[in-house]
Amino acid sequence: MSAAEPAPWNFAEPWGARGWITDLDGPVHWIDFGGAGDGPPIVFVHGLGGSHLNWSLIGRALAQGRRAVALDLRGFGLTPGAPRSTSIRANVRLVNNFVNEVVGSPAVLVGNSMGGVISVLQTHNNPETVAGLVLLDPALPPTNVRPDLRVAAMFSTYLMPGLGELSMRLMQSRLSSRQLVHRMHNLVLADPRRADPQLTEASVAMADQRREIPRKEESFLGATRSLLRFLARADRYRQIMAGIAAPVLLISGTEDRLVPIAAARRVAAANPKWDSLFLPGVGHTPQLETPAVVIDAVSNWLARTTTTAGK
Repeated sequence: MSAAEPAPWNFAEPWGARGWITDLDGPVHWIDFGGAGDGPPIVFVHGLGGSHLNWSLIGRALAQGRRAVALDLRGFGLTPGAPRSTSIRANVRLVNNFVNEVVGSPAVLVGNSMGGVISVLQTHNNPETVAGLVLLDPALPPTNVRPDLRVAAMFSTYLMPGLGELSMRLMQSRLSSRQLVHRMHNLVLADPRRADPQLTEASVAMADQRREIPRKEESFLGATRSLLRFLARADRYRQIMAGIAAPVLLISGTEDRLVPIAAARRVAAANPKWDSLFLPGVGHTPQLETPAVVIDAVSNWLARTTTTAGK
């Protein structure tokens, strides 16, 4: 087990979490929601542009009869990225090291968006480390459904060498931290009015802190381009998902602008052993938009499927 030091920041403290730093081939920031018991621990894995704060509204409630922790992936939250790689492969290695060195036993991975892809790949590569898998609006292979035009334009820009970097620099220089947070809410929430006010303030404070992290734009674009390259290998991704033996719960919002609900329904139909839940009127981050619904769904699923998995 790797040693941990208290983090100098504690943005998630209002939600009962404590921040830590562990050296896993470089500093990694993570938070501990506490909890103890016989249930397999939960490891929350955020998505592209996300952080440990994405789990603030559900972490403590799910730390019942089990431990619950959330890490910041390389280049996100308070974990530095570049010059270290922030690719999908690099962050899968990070999650594997985190489960082995920090958690120390097979865990239930709860992944959102890009974190869903990383959790799927961790389950595929190292099945002995995963007791179960919860996928919240995971990034999925594209379908024939016409994508959201704003989202398509945004990611097309990120893919272009030079233009992606310029776009990121301009956005960071022209928008305040509060504007950046509201921009994200407009993208990932079907109804931005559902954003928790206290969590919004914590997110703004952390966005201020992140301005001191060097090369964060490079880190974000490295992760984005790696994710899009992986998603382009749709057949391989589908094969990997079909081969997962661990229990899986898929939760997707019907109004997700980043991952069309048609993609989630297709994956659910192709994997009938999975449990699936589709949330009407919800966007890309149901844990932020309808936390009580997610807590209830995940708690009931854990009680049915993994009660003894960590014993």
